[in-house]
Amino acid sequence: MATVFETRLIGNIGKDAVVKEMSKGLIAINFPVAHNKNWRDKKTNEQRTKTTWVNCTIWKKDGANMRILDFLTKGTLVEVVGTPFAKGYLQEDNSVKAEIRLNVSKTNILKPAKIGEGYSDEDFNLDEEEVEFDSQDFN
Repeated sequence: MATVFETRLIGNIGKDAVVKEMSKGLIAINFPVAHNKNWRDKKTNEQRTKTTWVNCTIWKKDGANMRILDFLTKGTLVEVVGTPFAKGYLQEDNSVKAEIRLNVSKTNILKPAKIGEGYSDEDFNLDEEEVEFDSQDFN
């Protein structure tokens, strides 16, 4: 029986996407997305916000269409769908940190930070092609 483990996230991109060439002809497009949770403190009636950063990666094969990079800029409101996972790492001071990551399978640009000429509504709904890789490619 097949299972589904998928997450949908809507938020703003925190900085422009960075392209990293990996082994085996893969390209990783990395960008952080901020999710803001807003609530009102019951005791103080003060408005509160907690921001959770999710590091997103779109995987492409070498030579694939890279037009998505035109849209993955700081401030852009995006919807990303993909498979989540956590990654731990050791900092220089020997403290252990963890981050939330998302391997993106679908990207929708909801509100571009800047709109270039010659784009239509269809340009903002971008299904990513299926790319096969193994767990070593995440390091």
